[in-house]
Amino acid sequence: MDWKLPFSPGVRRLLTAAALLALALTWVVDIVAVYHPMRPSSPIRWVPVFVTGPLAVLALPDTRWSPSLTARSVGVAAMSVALTCACLVDPRPVNDWGLLEGLVLLFLIVRVLAETESDRTTARTVAALVAAVLALPLRGRTLSGLVAGQYVLTVALALAVLIGCSLRALETRRRSAVQDVRYAERLALARDLHDLIAHHMTGIIVQANAARTVHAIAPEKVEPALEAISRSGTETLESMRRLVRVLREENHQALRPGDLLSELGDLVADFSRQQLDAPAARLEASAVARTSRFSPEVETSVVRVVQEALTNVHRHAPGERVTVRLDADPDWLHVSVANSRLHRRAGGPAGGRSGLGLIGLRERIEALDGTFSAGAVDSGQWEVRASVPRFPADSPLGPLRRTPAV
Repeated sequence: MDWKLPFSPGVRRLLTAAALLALALTWVVDIVAVYHPMRPSSPIRWVPVFVTGPLAVLALPDTRWSPSLTARSVGVAAMSVALTCACLVDPRPVNDWGLLEGLVLLFLIVRVLAETESDRTTARTVAALVAAVLALPLRGRTLSGLVAGQYVLTVALALAVLIGCSLRALETRRRSAVQDVRYAERLALARDLHDLIAHHMTGIIVQANAARTVHAIAPEKVEPALEAISRSGTETLESMRRLVRVLREENHQALRPGDLLSELGDLVADFSRQQLDAPAARLEASAVARTSRFSPEVETSVVRVVQEALTNVHRHAPGERVTVRLDADPDWLHVSVANSRLHRRAGGPAGGRSGLGLIGLRERIEALDGTFSAGAVDSGQWEVRASVPRFPADSPLGPLRRTPAV
């Protein structure tokens, strides 16, 4: 059973194993109870054990061909209520409720509360399941059994609803945190864009004033100045088309344009100094990456990727050797940060219990039409890798861009 709960894969596997064990033990109790010699001989007593109970269990896992969770839950609830009505019609009492069937109904309540997005659909489905659970004691048709059964099932229902609502609230908080990170990253992109455009516009104004000054004394220098102005204006326009998504914040620190390799070298050097006696980090750059020219927003995004990756290594895998690689081809700029051994907290996805910084990086890279990945590789390393196109989609060379090589 692959439950879509807000937990890491290891916790999900543990919960699935515990649920399977509980279902198996409950079914054994059902079988022992139905074969008890003092039980009534009504043939309906076999139905919860060998028909409705196993069919209800089949509604728990998500498969490729399964209907939606709400449809399966409503179907199980209707089947349970129909069996209860059949027990009421039968003249011979049936003291076996069907513990397996009841346990599955409780599990479905937890899953519907935790996973169903629509509040209205959740309320209707849970109401149907609760009605089916509370109707189970009616199969015995005894006052003492009804009172005791309603008490036990009411407590069980309260626990199921509490667990389901807690998981729903946890998932809501997780989604809210993810949205906050994405929004903050978009604001950071807008701030970077503002600073980069201000840098280009300052250069344009300076070049325009210089061209006007030398027009009378050195006319031959006017055309190169106009070409520089045109080039700076084109780069500024391309940056606006790719990155302006949201309004920027009022308070921010200005971004000082710098050399990409120099900034990466400073990050690697700072990381090595923080590691003390651990192996020093290493920066590797291919000849193409050293000699190529990239747009300012691409360089800024690459610096952010390396900065976040080194921070994660320092936080989660201290003492390991780190290699930062920078490479480029005619269409793409590739950057990767890999540590020497498997990441110590490689269980959860980006967006689980940790990894919100990686979500922000993915948002930034995808805003540039790039690709981003973070995880364990075949060599036993944990690697953060990003590929960013050197040419935007709206530039003359954009349509020639190819998919980055893995």
